[in-house]
Amino acid sequence: MLEAFIFATILFGFFGIIFKENLMMKIIAMDVMSTGVIAYYVIVSSRNGLVTPILNDTTKNNYADPVPQAVILTAIVIGFSIQALMLVGAMKLAQNNPTLETKEIEKNNSPAKN
Repeated sequence: MLEAFIFATILFGFFGIIFKENLMMKIIAMDVMSTGVIAYYVIVSSRNGLVTPILNDTTKNNYADPVPQAVILTAIVIGFSIQALMLVGAMKLAQNNPTLETKEIEKNNSPAKN
């Protein structure tokens, strides 16, 4: 059931990127899709009965793999930086255009036909 909600989140983000015309809505939809992908990776990589990889006398070989945690942290940081870069690009486009609608921006920035 949880996987179905995560896939719905990914699909909502994907369809938002495709069908929304406003650049801010596209950026938000990309963030929603990224959150769904990260949540799915966390669900797939989580297992019961594993402990943190800290050596002590009670745990012998039942350690959790720290690599998926590092990958997820890296994905979160990269996703945040990409989102910040997209917001800066949208801000620069907003300085030159009265709107953030993609069709209007394409119409204003396309070469004139003779």
